[in-house]
Amino acid sequence: MELTPRHRVIGSLVALALSFATGPVAAQGEPGADGTSALAIDLNGTAQVDGACRFTFVIRNGLSANIGKSVFEFALFNKRGLVARLPTLDFKELPKGKTRVRQFDLADLNCGELARVLVNDARECSGEGVEPASCMANLKTTTATDLEFGN
Repeated sequence: MELTPRHRVIGSLVALALSFATGPVAAQGEPGADGTSALAIDLNGTAQVDGACRFTFVIRNGLSANIGKSVFEFALFNKRGLVARLPTLDFKELPKGKTRVRQFDLADLNCGELARVLVNDARECSGEGVEPASCMANLKTTTATDLEFGN
């Protein structure tokens, strides 16, 4: 069967429509534990700054709602496997579909003595339409550092 110019135009329009239909789905991020999109936290870097260990996080809210307040408790383990600190870090507002960078300086802490960072709990995860447990239930962690990072 020979394709006429009309068939080619229709085929092109169908292909274009399909690309628009699948585009937003791919942009939502990977699914979390319950099938919804994830709240992705990347431990992007650590640096020793004036006696403090500076943590840089890149966080993307792939959930279906804005997070008005997000506070996480972290467990920092030293190279012997002992908990060195349990800091609570305020990531503030996390708009849906947006990526934010947050830095925290923890005084009197040597980055080189750490081996592992654990997201221990979400102390607060709130916003209109946000279930309090959704931050931990849909958390996806990655790291660009040599430290083990997870939940």
